[in-house]
Amino acid sequence: MNETPLRIRMTGEGDTRVIEVTGEVDLNSSPQLRGKMLELIEQYKGRLVVDLAGVNYMDSSGVGTMVELKRRVERQGGSVVLARLQPRVRSVFEITQLDKFFTIVDDLDEARRA
Repeated sequence: MNETPLRIRMTGEGDTRVIEVTGEVDLNSSPQLRGKMLELIEQYKGRLVVDLAGVNYMDSSGVGTMVELKRRVERQGGSVVLARLQPRVRSVFEITQLDKFFTIVDDLDEARRA
């Protein structure tokens, strides 16, 4: 598989931060994603929108990282919304029934209101 390098960037202001994730999230890249996410949630303890529009592949290790992120953020009193999932990635959340655990929305405006 020709893997797309993982890029993670946080933007936003006010009470919402958007974490843009681009690339493939798999067993090799999920530790990088986990480390960066934990670093970002130490800096900010509010609503996080994880924009996954640029993620074309995510395996179970990436899903596990998202579950851990959500649990940690909620323990700090914040919330996590997943936004703009590509169909292939969304199906992973649906198959595992984690679409019921996460708030998943189609666009960033909706994510900011969720």
